[in-house]
Amino acid sequence: MKSLTINGSKRESVGKKSTKALRNAGQVPCVLYGGGQEPLHFAAEEIAFQNLVYTPDVHTVEIKLEGDKSYNAVLQDIQFHPVTDAILHMDFYEIFEDSPITMEIPIHTEGIPRGVKNGGVLRYNLRRLRVKGLPGDLPDYIVADVAKLKIGQKLYVTAVESDKYKVQHPDNTVICQVRTSRNIVALDEEEEDEDEVAADDVPATEVDEAENKE
Repeated sequence: MKSLTINGSKRESVGKKSTKALRNAGQVPCVLYGGGQEPLHFAAEEIAFQNLVYTPDVHTVEIKLEGDKSYNAVLQDIQFHPVTDAILHMDFYEIFEDSPITMEIPIHTEGIPRGVKNGGVLRYNLRRLRVKGLPGDLPDYIVADVAKLKIGQKLYVTAVESDKYKVQHPDNTVICQVRTSRNIVALDEEEEDEDEVAADDVPATEVDEAENKE
């Protein structure tokens, strides 16, 4: 997983006045939790968080504080101003290479579903997958192969299981599905036979009979 470096400084005071002064100076008040120690209060320039916050990708963070050691962490929570969308506050959680963490990883689909080629529509139920694993084993994104999905079939989270992480969703959680639409193309019998894929070749999918009848 990609890592970003955030340079900041410890906060000597955490009162409302000092917090307001930080924000007026273009800095974001932050707190680092975890590591079996008291929460660590620090601040960093708001611009330093752009590649962490305004992106669909996920990152780990190396927090470097003046006169202190570096900390590896992940973003845990963020608060925005309700009107300006400026970052008001951020919480981080310290991580260690030998301790599993839970994160939401983006899902990237691969291939064009057979059902879409025949006029169906691919609908997404999940855009991110919550998984647990060691920081070094977590990927930048999870690939979901949808090429074999026919109209009425669904792709479940079990299709993207890995030895490197454990999916934190029930097995019957749907990632995406191909639904019917008004533009369904009728296949010739010869084409259907030629392109037919055995059920065993479609991992973690299921035909929705009700949708097919529709």
